[in-house]
Amino acid sequence: MSYNWMVSSLLPVATNLWLAATAEMEAVRLQTLQGLCFSPNSCFLLSNYKKSSNKADQELTEVFNQLWALDSNRLNPGIDYIISLQGKAGYVAPGSNSARDRAHAPLFTYVNEEKLKSIETYAHFINLLDNYEMSTGVSETVTAEELQENRLFIDAVVKTDVMKCAHKYLVRKRQSPSDPAQFKRQLYDIWFKLYHRDRNGGEDSCGFEHVFVGETKYNQEVTGLHNWVQFYLQEKHGHVDYKGYKARQNKDTPDEDDHVLSLQFSWKGLVKPVGCSFIGVSPEFEVALFTIIFLMSTEKMTSVVVKVDEYVLELVVYRCGRSIATSYPKLLSSNNRDL
Repeated sequence: MSYNWMVSSLLPVATNLWLAATAEMEAVRLQTLQGLCFSPNSCFLLSNYKKSSNKADQELTEVFNQLWALDSNRLNPGIDYIISLQGKAGYVAPGSNSARDRAHAPLFTYVNEEKLKSIETYAHFINLLDNYEMSTGVSETVTAEELQENRLFIDAVVKTDVMKCAHKYLVRKRQSPSDPAQFKRQLYDIWFKLYHRDRNGGEDSCGFEHVFVGETKYNQEVTGLHNWVQFYLQEKHGHVDYKGYKARQNKDTPDEDDHVLSLQFSWKGLVKPVGCSFIGVSPEFEVALFTIIFLMSTEKMTSVVVKVDEYVLELVVYRCGRSIATSYPKLLSSNNRDL
């Protein structure tokens, strides 16, 4: 029996075994990525699929800069809106709702609301902001009108160049279906599917509410509220009191044209010691950005370091089963400033 004959006869067998093993591994991976290791109604189970990394992610940096370049609905600082950073906020002890006010004027001194409300995604986004109970532990009741508002927002977002780019990337990475209707369903589950944030309550939260609207925990502390439009509108109506910007000790101050800020504020009397938000970016940009990070990992917490435009950011996403629990940016540096 020749050596060549043995190799040629065994090669198909080995190949089939390798293909079978690869298919099995891929099936397990896809099951994990679909969230089957999580209870769909609980936040309290963890996955061990992929460890989060603090190393700079070059691929995501490239993708997110494409999204940034496509974000034609991003507002321009100094033109479409003006902010006043004022003083640097101080330390607030855990559990305390007492914060020294280092900013005696609002953060936003001007926003072009006419332009804001003329853009479809912003208009639908604003319609969603009054649809939720403020406190966790109180079950959400979603009306037919609110369901329709959710769908209209998803429809508007999916039509943008930003989300089209994100969708193509996710399809290429086999994390999203190519069919637009199925992709909308996936986005809906990630951002609007209700779940239990409080162990003892009903379905009281969703990703959109926590990240973009904000919540209170037992009416004692502010959680979420990482969106600049909601911050501006709540500040305008007297519900938010801006206390000052946050920066590490002995580091220089952020600029008033920065698109990412760390802030201290109170919301309806409850203090948030530090909250990180994009400023001026469109709703579709944030939804696309955090959806990609969410779908590229099944870890309970994922953080990636990227450079988007001039900003070196740590982007953080927590999951709750098949939905986002929270997501926010952390500014590490800007224009070569170490903040």
